[in-house]
Amino acid sequence: MATKAPRKTAERIARVTLDLFNRFGEPNVSTTLISSELGISPGNLYYHFPSKDKLVNHLYDQFEHDMLRLLDAGSDVQDIEDAWFFMHSLFEQVWNFRFLYRDLNHLLAGNRHLETHFRAVLERKTESIKWMLASMTAAGLLQLDGDTADTLSTSMTLMVTYWLSYEYVKDPRRALEPEGASRAMQQGAQHVLALLTPHLSRPQLRAHLQAITHSYSTSN
Repeated sequence: MATKAPRKTAERIARVTLDLFNRFGEPNVSTTLISSELGISPGNLYYHFPSKDKLVNHLYDQFEHDMLRLLDAGSDVQDIEDAWFFMHSLFEQVWNFRFLYRDLNHLLAGNRHLETHFRAVLERKTESIKWMLASMTAAGLLQLDGDTADTLSTSMTLMVTYWLSYEYVKDPRRALEPEGASRAMQQGAQHVLALLTPHLSRPQLRAHLQAITHSYSTSN
C-alpha cells in the first residue's frame, strides 16, 4: 500500500493541474495556486513535480499517448458516419487538453519538450487525415487526386489545431468553459468536414453529411 500512495498523489496533482490549466490557461496558473487547490504544501508538490514545466510535460505526454492512439484510426474510416465520429473524437481529445491549444505558441516558445514533440503530433495528424481521405476515396465517397489530398489534409489539420484558438478569440470569457464543450466539438467537426463537401462523389453524400451535422447540433 505504501508504494501506491506517491503515485496516487502524483495522479491527483496531474488531474487538478489539468483542470486549472484548462480553466485559466497555463501562464495564469502558479504552483502556489495548484498547491492551494490541492490542499497540500508546495514542498509536497515539488516532491512529485520539481517544476511547473515537469507538470506540463507530464500532461503533454498523456495527451500525446492518447492522441497518437486515436490517430491510428484514420485509415479505418469507411463512410460519412465514420468520418464524423473520427473528427469529433479528435476534437474531444483537443478539448480535454485544451490548455495546450489555447496557449500553444507560448508553450512551444518556452518548453523544449513540447517544441520537439508537438511537431511530430502535428505531422501525424496530417498523415492520419490523409489516410482517412485515401480510405474514403477508395470507398468511392470522394473524388481526389494526390495533390488535392495533400492540400486538403493540411487544411483540415490546420483547422483542428487552431479551432479552439478561434473560438477563444471570439469569446475569451466563455468559449473554453466546460459548458461550451459540446458546442465547440460539434462545430469544429462540422467546419472541418465541410471542407470535404466539394469533393464528395455524389449529391446524396452531401445531403447525408448535412443530416448528420444537423442531428448532432440539435441533440447538443
